[in-house]
Amino acid sequence: MSKKSYIPQPVDTKDVELPEELKVLAEEIARNVHEVWSKGRMADGWKYGEERNDAEKLHPCLVPYEELTESEKEYDRNTSQETLKLILKLGFRIMR
Repeated sequence: MSKKSYIPQPVDTKDVELPEELKVLAEEIARNVHEVWSKGRMADGWKYGEERNDAEKLHPCLVPYEELTESEKEYDRNTSQETLKLILKLGFRIMR
């Protein structure tokens, strides 16, 4: 398969509803995803900047999770929720 013909085909999880306790877990995962991303960026020399500038390694999202815009939080939430839905769809159970 060439790069030009790649068509993403994620597993369809529309039929999976996360229980309330997993929604709380999804938010914690989203927060941690941001922390891991931020740590990696900072390790690569990136710093906070009001506007993204790849040449100067500046990024406006290098802030605590609570300070992200709702749209940025939603990006991380979607990742965590879809991951949890996939785990459930594949037949795994998540227990505390």
